[in-house]
Amino acid sequence: VREMRHLHDERHVESLAWVVMPDHVHWLIELGSAPLPKVVQRFKSRSAVAINRITGETGTRIWQRGFHDRALRQEEDLIATARYVVANPLRAGLVNRIGDYPWWDAVWL
Repeated sequence: VREMRHLHDERHVESLAWVVMPDHVHWLIELGSAPLPKVVQRFKSRSAVAINRITGETGTRIWQRGFHDRALRQEEDLIATARYVVANPLRAGLVNRIGDYPWWDAVWL
């Protein structure tokens, strides 16, 4: 989460909504000063270093290679997409209410 916020603060992205799932991340962003592959590389690299530091591991692979992206069309509803993103823990059966899940945020709150 800190690394997503860091990329936002550096103006590489405008972070609109996100949820950290047990084995992946959903992140709705508007690109800023860096291209998407660079943003993803920075996020994965920085977060892997931080996670390995916290867990005491060295060199443990955290993320899979590559990433999946989907661009929103202008006619698509941005807020509906954000709701879909943050509702992932509900659909996965991790919680009964999104408010019970600690690892998500959206700018519309």
